[in-house]
Amino acid sequence: MSAGDSAAVSAVEGKLSELSTSCDLRTLPRRGKPASARTLNTAQIPLVASHPEVYEPCDDSFALVDALLSDKAQLLTLQPSLCMEVGCGSGYVITSLAIMLRQLGSGTQYLATDINPHAVETTQATLEAHGIHADVIATDIVSGLEKRLAGMVDVVVVNPPYVPTPEEEIGVKGIASSWAGGLNGRQVIDRILPAVRELLSEKGCLYMIALEDNDPLGICHLMNEKGFASRVLLKRCTEEESLYVLKFWRDASVSTNASQSGKSPGSESSWFSPFRSFWHKNGSSS
Repeated sequence: MSAGDSAAVSAVEGKLSELSTSCDLRTLPRRGKPASARTLNTAQIPLVASHPEVYEPCDDSFALVDALLSDKAQLLTLQPSLCMEVGCGSGYVITSLAIMLRQLGSGTQYLATDINPHAVETTQATLEAHGIHADVIATDIVSGLEKRLAGMVDVVVVNPPYVPTPEEEIGVKGIASSWAGGLNGRQVIDRILPAVRELLSEKGCLYMIALEDNDPLGICHLMNEKGFASRVLLKRCTEEESLYVLKFWRDASVSTNASQSGKSPGSESSWFSPFRSFWHKNGSSS
């Protein structure tokens, strides 16, 4: 890495720290309290089913849905044929996405997966309560679907297990499977990313939540190496964590430009720029 690239790394890390310390936690909604402006275009919390072993809509769920709302015009322009949520939990996110895109009509199909069978049942109940049809499958990430759906999914949304935990907590049954992320909260994320890359269509995009501890810059770097451009749609500080909603889409020029320039995909000209432009547009607020 050149001296210029090192300086870029330091600048980005400094900005991460600045943003984290500048959040006024007193102004944030508490867990389980969706902002009123969100309710007309998303799933209705009273209609979201629940189960003691299923993760309920919380700050990360609301952040992901808010990011999707902010990108609604792009989603409508995309006119996706197939949308998918990996790790659907209560069904709040996939239901909200379907409501946002309802004007596209029957041309858009929805699919959701979860390793927790209680989550599958809960998501199905949430969808039915909102009058939305989707196929909900009990499986580990996308196991068994890879060949059938390769290159066919236009939109993937993921609120992954991102909490740093002991490795032995990964894969446990019940609600813990929704948050246990292993070392640095990355062990499940690092399984999800390659699986999703294989499913995405040429016009496809991925929306994913990441915790600051997960190293979102490193995730962008990793996806950049595989030919995906990235953007931070939203950053939010909650009472417990700093969350990012990351968007990824295929862009052949990303890896091509990095190769031609002789720089690594982690250089300032590639994977740092989405973070820099996000901060430039949004300042230190989220």
